[in-house]
Amino acid sequence: MINRSRLESVTERIIEGIIRFCGFSAILFVFGIFFFVFREGSGFLFSGLDIGQFLTSPEWFPTSVSNKRYGVLALLAGTASVTALSMAIAVPFGLGAAIFVSEFCGPKLKETFKIVIELLAAIPSVVWGFIGLTVMNGVIIDLFDAPIGLTVLNGGIILALMSVPIIVSIGEDALKAVPDSYREAAEALGATRWQVIYRVLLPAGKNGLLAAVLLGIGRAVGETMAVLMATGHSVQFPSNILDSVRTLTATIAAELGEAPVGSDHYQVLFIIGILLFTITFIVNLASDLVVKGIRNK
Repeated sequence: MINRSRLESVTERIIEGIIRFCGFSAILFVFGIFFFVFREGSGFLFSGLDIGQFLTSPEWFPTSVSNKRYGVLALLAGTASVTALSMAIAVPFGLGAAIFVSEFCGPKLKETFKIVIELLAAIPSVVWGFIGLTVMNGVIIDLFDAPIGLTVLNGGIILALMSVPIIVSIGEDALKAVPDSYREAAEALGATRWQVIYRVLLPAGKNGLLAAVLLGIGRAVGETMAVLMATGHSVQFPSNILDSVRTLTATIAAELGEAPVGSDHYQVLFIIGILLFTITFIVNLASDLVVKGIRNK
């Protein structure tokens, strides 16, 4: 009996240790990735790169023989424009679809929609990029009489389609987590279905809905292959949604394989990776502060 209890105690400790390791491993992996990226770009970051020019110059000519210029302002503008347009499309459609699935669908229709949404989320990004390159390219040229369809609009639509499944899934879970007593109380007071949604469900589930939107933004900012194929890959400031642009992630994907290891060009691509880490950290920190502020209210 004593041996059995001792064995159970040892087993529990082993399981607890494994669980603790799994929990801390995510933090270790994140710091490990950041350390690797920072190590590869730190030499040029502290010894040869003009940070002011890097952040404020729109000129990106890393392979110039006589005058190399490493300015990412145009790349930042391209990333911001594509992400903003995709969220302008994805957030209303995603949250609207989440409300429809959560509050208006019957059981069979809800299961059908969930399967379709999961299938959309499972489509590889290169397939979405191929759709933007072959289908949306021709559609935009025909509709807007544009010289080329690989534009901010193309990339924004593709990223919106990629982000909607995440927003719908997380948003539907957030609405479903609202207690039924909230709905019943509102209906007992004579509220219509839309009043229940607008005045009860959305305020009660705003933390989860905000998380859904932020996950969608993270998917749009970090996407690489789809925007590489759908936005035209042109380094310029977009004046309208029919201009071609290049994003930070697409620049890394397109040029890292051709840059000599250890060169300034190679290191500055890792510095762009550090910049992406910083942007992601700021977005996550801001969202965490917003959620905490909402909870305190």
